[in-house]
Amino acid sequence: MISISKTAAKQIRYSMEETQSEGMFLRIAARRLVDGTLDYAMGFDSGDHNDSYSNSNGIDIVVAPTSTELLAGAELDYVEMEDGEYHFIFINPNDSEHIKPNPIK
Repeated sequence: MISISKTAAKQIRYSMEETQSEGMFLRIAARRLVDGTLDYAMGFDSGDHNDSYSNSNGIDIVVAPTSTELLAGAELDYVEMEDGEYHFIFINPNDSEHIKPNPIK
């Protein structure tokens, strides 16, 4: 199942408060595009009996069966891409565009 970094979890909790979505699940979805890369989506939702449920860093996650395999071993992070510009990113070994991050020494 997918994991969520502490930084991403903090931003997700903030978004939940801002959109009055407390108590809802974070639904994460992925689909494979024609070129083999993955396209991601996420939003606040209720679950369904066919979904997979998990929790990472205090965030309740729901994933539909069609996305479960594509998200296995992935991580959702919230990082600074440019000075002051933050984005959610998916680090996913199932994506053909995946490049393993190098730790900063």
